[in-house]
Amino acid sequence: MSGGEQEPDRPLTAGRVGRPHGLDGSFHVTGALPRLLVLGGRVTVAGRELEIVRRAGTEQNPILRLAGVEDRDGAQALRGRELTVAASSAPALAEGEWWAHELEGCRVLDGERLVGVVSRLLELPSCEALEVVREGGGPALIVPMVKDAIHSVDVTAGEVQVDMAFIGEQEQQEP
Repeated sequence: MSGGEQEPDRPLTAGRVGRPHGLDGSFHVTGALPRLLVLGGRVTVAGRELEIVRRAGTEQNPILRLAGVEDRDGAQALRGRELTVAASSAPALAEGEWWAHELEGCRVLDGERLVGVVSRLLELPSCEALEVVREGGGPALIVPMVKDAIHSVDVTAGEVQVDMAFIGEQEQQEP
């Protein structure tokens, strides 16, 4: 299955409203997914769907202004609120890419052995990684989203095949 298929009505988190920027209602976005925050696009915040009328800053630190948010007080009132985009209006993903919600809840397997279940997608400095709640309990397992660690992802089947030896956690053999 190719990546990027999503539930059409599921909202995708595009970031959160951060501190105001200037006096015109612009604000910084924290935890941004830049590909979802495009000039002229629409986001939902605080129960209102609003158009992005200004996009500045960088990919890592975007600055937005939304239609209807006209001043610094308006931006401050939204601070901390989640920005979402309807999955149906999100750009198509390339082969081998998935939205975080597609991976959450997938079973993580090493061959036939159940390792655990994906609880969330983490953005690390060097790559994205899966946080896995282990089947037998214990500390969460962090699986980097690299080819050597992950052999395959099948979101339809809800399975992620991993290489535990590459991750450094081989199955314990009884003596």
